[in-house]
Amino acid sequence: MKEILTIALPKGKLLARSLELLQGCGIPCAGVARESRRLTFDFPARRTRLIICRPTDIPTYVEYGAADAGFVGKDTIVEQNRDVAELLDLKFGACRFMVAAPEESLPPRRPDGSYDLKAFNRMRVATKFPRVARLFFNEQGMQVTTIKLHGNIELAPKVGLAEMIVDIVSSGATLKENRLVEIAPIFEATTRLIANRVTYRLRFDAIRALSDGLREQLGGPRRR
Repeated sequence: MKEILTIALPKGKLLARSLELLQGCGIPCAGVARESRRLTFDFPARRTRLIICRPTDIPTYVEYGAADAGFVGKDTIVEQNRDVAELLDLKFGACRFMVAAPEESLPPRRPDGSYDLKAFNRMRVATKFPRVARLFFNEQGMQVTTIKLHGNIELAPKVGLAEMIVDIVSSGATLKENRLVEIAPIFEATTRLIANRVTYRLRFDAIRALSDGLREQLGGPRRR
């Protein structure tokens, strides 16, 4: 008998689209809903189990084998640096990482119109994503002090805790409300399919079938 394939899905706003994609692969999702308090859903006929997790916990469940595969944002993958296999860009839940600073302390502009980020060298940056920030500023050849916060990142420059922030932006409305300006893009993040590395080798056919079914819905061909 084939083993159950366990897939970790993010609770919250990404769940609905995740379920749509799974249903398009022929995986049943009956009873799974954003407002449900249940966290596990078993479908023995399809030898599938769905578990609903906090998005930031999904790489941990997958790395340690509690889930064979999962849907998680690229932002979480980069920040946590877990030992998982990233298989497919699912192309939803898009957001972008950026550096922002207060309007009154904007750095000079370069001839191409971009901001001279080096004006903030050796300063402090507040962020929920210290690894993302460190990697980015290292690539720029800059030394900064990263200060990890868990919320209200926009407050840090207002009270003198940091000179700039690194955060995820969707519409940019929160930045404008707090008189912050985007001064440098870092990267765009979308939801990805990840898998446990051991499971990917041992149950290659099952996980490849899942990946191919998702890819077809996104307009890509099945891999041979």
